Amino acid sequence: MKRTVFLSALILLTLIITGCRQRNTGTAGSDVKNGDDNPAYGDAIIEGTIGEPSNLIPMLASDSASHAVSGLIFNGLVKYDTDLSITGDLAEFWDISPDGLVITFHLRKGVRWTDGAEFTADDVLFGYRTIIDEKTPSAYKEDFLQVKKAEVLDRFTFRVTYDKPFAPALTSWGSLVILPKHLLEGKDITKSDMTRDPIGLGPYKLSKWVSGQELLLESNRDYFEGRPYIDHYIYKVIPDPATMFLELKTGGIDMMGLTPIQYTKQTDTAFFRENYRKYRFPAFQYTHLAFNQKHPWFSDKRVRQAIAFGIDKKEIVDVVLFGLGSPATGPYVPNTWPYNPHVKKYEYNPEMARQLLREAGWQDTDGDGIVDKDGKPFQFTILTNAGNALRKNTATIIQWRLEKIGIKVDIRTVEWSTFINQFIDKKRFEAVLLGWSIGLDADQFDIWHSTKTKEKELNFISFSNAEVDELLEKGRRTFDLEKRKKAYFRIQEILADEVPYIFLYVPDATPIVHARIRGIRPTPIGISYNLPKWYVPKILQRHTMVP
Repeated sequence: MKRTVFLSALILLTLIITGCRQRNTGTAGSDVKNGDDNPAYGDAIIEGTIGEPSNLIPMLASDSASHAVSGLIFNGLVKYDTDLSITGDLAEFWDISPDGLVITFHLRKGVRWTDGAEFTADDVLFGYRTIIDEKTPSAYKEDFLQVKKAEVLDRFTFRVTYDKPFAPALTSWGSLVILPKHLLEGKDITKSDMTRDPIGLGPYKLSKWVSGQELLLESNRDYFEGRPYIDHYIYKVIPDPATMFLELKTGGIDMMGLTPIQYTKQTDTAFFRENYRKYRFPAFQYTHLAFNQKHPWFSDKRVRQAIAFGIDKKEIVDVVLFGLGSPATGPYVPNTWPYNPHVKKYEYNPEMARQLLREAGWQDTDGDGIVDKDGKPFQFTILTNAGNALRKNTATIIQWRLEKIGIKVDIRTVEWSTFINQFIDKKRFEAVLLGWSIGLDADQFDIWHSTKTKEKELNFISFSNAEVDELLEKGRRTFDLEKRKKAYFRIQEILADEVPYIFLYVPDATPIVHARIRGIRPTPIGISYNLPKWYVPKILQRHTMVP
């Protein structure tokens, strides 16, 4: 792939080889002298991340690490504003027909891909056709299969027509679809250089990717919303949170997500209060224990319910999260419109758990403390990803609690890419401890519908319920919020009874950022929504490029 080489790229290469030089600028958290707290170009942010991206084409990736990086490289037609309303991104504005079936997007003019080519409606149409192609292994194509007709009206006007009402229609045109037609037309995108060397439209562009170590991004000085103030954004891959925290303390990184003990205990010092800023807000995500519905141990819902009664969620929130979160009861975050607060709750009740196991035919017949059925002891493995201490600690508490009701649990941790590609996608697991980031729209068709069980699709536990399938359709086929709410409330009641997942907890997000970095404004959608506007006053800039 040919790319124009600028002098700044050559300087950055020297930066990559020699590392970032730091100069002593005094106390980062103190007031800037002489009122020089104005936005300034320069410096770098180094963020610690546990996981490494799988690839950087958004429609091909389902892991959070990939979407975090590609979110700085690619844009969508629309995005969420800080008040959770929809605002334009690559679309300057749009028209929606009175029946809601036709959306006409009017695109920004003068936007260029980072190789200099002009962005047009042909790129939108190309991306749409790519994601719906049966050869494209994307977990996100379902929303776009709802489109009856997609067409380019002119170079900067793109129209989609739906056959039936589709509630998430507008929001679906976020950051997944737009691709450079001039680079990818006629090619297999799964084998394209773009997976590791993307050309995008966003505020940053990839300069270098050292596998297992770091990804280096430089600012897109021609970004259509204005050049980002921070010149370089570096993702440093550090699989161990304790090691990452040491890097934070010694200045090797500027930003990371804190574990609960790091947030509540280890950063409660004068040093961190002076040099860093901590943030806390409810995350749009939940952690769950999911059962492989094809495994004979979990085919009886009484067994799944027994395990739910055998787990103390409040204990997990208190011990693992240090209270930085809340118990989960379903696939939505509390205090959001689709959340049903009245579903069946599984308060810790080991006696009820034992009773349900007995009803399902599981009893301790040989006195070894483990229940048996047909001569086989109830023993299974919880699989989770390595490097995530919260999940490992959660699994350990679950292991301890379930032993008390006669179930033996083993725990296995696997490196993230192997976890996804070899176990989740291949359905080679009994139970997994995992988390979902939740979209702001309530539609969860891809996770729960019985047709979404193929490899690389999101219903990896093979859950199937005819009423849930029907309700998912109802929820997405009306624009009436009360009708949608009724459908999603009922889905949560069914999931609470069937227990394909044990919904464990909704965590609080707890990022920490070096205090020299200014312009951060916490909102309901987090802190990174305005990252191109973050800046470091000139006097506090610490990472300098060495020629």
